[in-house]
Amino acid sequence: METKISEIANGIYRLSTYVPQIAPPAGFTFNQFLILGDEPLMFHTGLRKMFPLNRDAVSRIIPLERLRWITWGHYEADECGAMNEWLAVSPQAQLAHGYTGCNVSVNDMADRTPRELKDGEVIDLGGGKRVRYIDTPHTPHGWDAGVVYEESTGTLLCGDLFTQLGDGPALTDGDIVGPAIAGEDLFKYSGLSPNMGATIRDLAKLAPRTLALMHGSSFSGDCQAALHALADDYDRRTADFRQAIMEGKNA
Repeated sequence: METKISEIANGIYRLSTYVPQIAPPAGFTFNQFLILGDEPLMFHTGLRKMFPLNRDAVSRIIPLERLRWITWGHYEADECGAMNEWLAVSPQAQLAHGYTGCNVSVNDMADRTPRELKDGEVIDLGGGKRVRYIDTPHTPHGWDAGVVYEESTGTLLCGDLFTQLGDGPALTDGDIVGPAIAGEDLFKYSGLSPNMGATIRDLAKLAPRTLALMHGSSFSGDCQAALHALADDYDRRTADFRQAIMEGKNA
């Protein structure tokens, strides 16, 4: 395996590792994102067993000791499995996550105390980069879920939203909704919370210019339209699930 590096927005780098053994023949990518600034931030740590690949990739962009902030979408191995490995090689790095994630998991599992972020709280990275943490509980899964929005570039770091198969280009303006629907059909990874559609539509109000996907190509097309279409699909799934339950009760 190798980790490829691509700049998907000004000062935002995608570190992508393709694993053909997952969901063959298409395979699956695991993406981390490094946001530069006076205090660089990494979104997703990657899997613990992929740490050497990701460490070497980051070191080709910045010295590891410059890494200041580490955050992710929700507590899961591919999102934060290597958090302590990163803390070990980055002495000034601090983990940052939402209230639920910190108090349920991270406070106990992390080797250094994390910074607890409020919904909407901003970390100023310097150099013109500002990242806003946004709570998205149960969207797409995990009660501690959240996303990060980099304000200067309009980049929404989506976590597992729009998960799709394959090893596409680092950045695309093609369809990401159809592949995301197919990914949901295959993995059934979302919790189908009744608030999912509304939560995703709230993200669309940010009017992002780039969507940074954890699994799949990042997107530079009509981001608002893509988010609304994904919200519509989750509303449909939730309605279908509710109908199936009602029919089961009436059977």
